[in-house]
Amino acid sequence: MSTGKFATAINCMDGRTQLPVNRYLIEKYGVDYVDTITQPGPNKILANNSNQTATAAIKSMVMISVQGHGSKKIAIIGHADCAGNPGDETTQIAQIKDAVEKVKSWGFDVEIIGLWLDENWVVHEVV
Repeated sequence: MSTGKFATAINCMDGRTQLPVNRYLIEKYGVDYVDTITQPGPNKILANNSNQTATAAIKSMVMISVQGHGSKKIAIIGHADCAGNPGDETTQIAQIKDAVEKVKSWGFDVEIIGLWLDENWVVHEVV
């Protein structure tokens, strides 16, 4: 197992989301590193089970982060102005909450949270 404390971010591939999310997780939860799993609109993919191949890949990468790096926290992210998930804030926050429940069903012994990035790239915890 790796040294240092890890969190896992299931984040959008949009490069604008990476730094705010990583900074938030490092500062708020005191982790040293953030394993980042990216897909376009991952909250929609996980909430709607719309792409089983992508969902299986995300689950496999989460397993590596949890088992290989000892990650104790998983964050699922949605954001404003998302090309992969152009839904409005209300819709995306509902998807984040559903995605959190989906990832909880995988049975990893970790805390799972949802994060929303607004149009100013400010992180808000929603679950």
